[in-house]
Amino acid sequence: MYVAVKGGERAIENAHSWLAEERRGDRDVAELSVAQIREQLSLAVNRVMAEGSLYDPDLAALAIKQARGDLIEAIFLIRAYRTTLPRFGVSEPVDTGAMACDRRISATFKDLPGGQVLGPTFDYTHRLLDFKLAADGEVPEAPSQPTEPGDVPHVTDFLNREGLIEEAPHDDTPPPDLTREPLEMPAERALRLQALTRSDEGFTLGLAYSTQRGYARNHAFVGELRIGSVPVEMDIPELGFAVEIGEVVLTECETINQFKGSKTEPPQFTRGYGLVFGQTERKAISMALVDRALRWEELGEDFEGAPAQDAEFVLYHADNIQATGFLEHIKLPHYVDFQSELELVRKLRHEAGADQVQEAAE
Repeated sequence: MYVAVKGGERAIENAHSWLAEERRGDRDVAELSVAQIREQLSLAVNRVMAEGSLYDPDLAALAIKQARGDLIEAIFLIRAYRTTLPRFGVSEPVDTGAMACDRRISATFKDLPGGQVLGPTFDYTHRLLDFKLAADGEVPEAPSQPTEPGDVPHVTDFLNREGLIEEAPHDDTPPPDLTREPLEMPAERALRLQALTRSDEGFTLGLAYSTQRGYARNHAFVGELRIGSVPVEMDIPELGFAVEIGEVVLTECETINQFKGSKTEPPQFTRGYGLVFGQTERKAISMALVDRALRWEELGEDFEGAPAQDAEFVLYHADNIQATGFLEHIKLPHYVDFQSELELVRKLRHEAGADQVQEAAE
């Protein structure tokens, strides 16, 4: 706090009031409601839920409104609120194979059981400004395509039947909880995936892009990208079985990556994996690419010094809340620190000047 400033507490209160006024904006314009943000800025809401580790569209929308659209600030608000919530239990692993898919595409196989579903996507838009939106024009309703849950096999299952792709690892050991325990190195894959799903989208995207440009030689195909809702179940000890407590929307991406084989493994494809709350496909694809790059050691590959291969570099710098806290603290008062360094520089300059005078005299 700016306690060294005279009237500092009052100044902070005034700053909060000014912030609220700026947040409201022109009062002749209708106030933006939380429901409007939730329904019409859903991709922003999804990012806040994913990186905030809390699935609640209403709270994410509220955080976006409070943060004036600053998504990292909104993520900070959500994480802070999350720490106040009690934990009643742990849900069962969700079955993405039974996802009710709103979007399901593959870049590797054209014909899939269950079909490819383009869904709501920007992929085929012209990226031209639509001035009808500025004129508040109504948009035509999309044809109704209800999705029903059912078995929707993963593309990698087809490759697995021929042994062309590595077996998906199966481990029943409960992974550490990154939301309750600090990150420690070396980090197992389960912990790395947790960190990546909470990581900053822009940072992860940049790392993923670097792998495609040769920094890790990580050529990948999107085996499958799917978006949809899955039921969440929780085991109730008193009942002796699990019951459904709700649904969440997830984005899942599996990449298929080249692998030449080793002394113990035949040539086959390997996997990269991404799973994120909401419709967050750019993040899920990026996560899968970085996940694969980080697996170089377990797959017996060479470390090429690529940033995306360095687990400590990736995981210690991917969290935008930690990065923001460290970055923004330097704008707070550091008067004492600076004065000590200022005196040190003055002393050094004085000593250097004295030495030059002495050398000139000699």
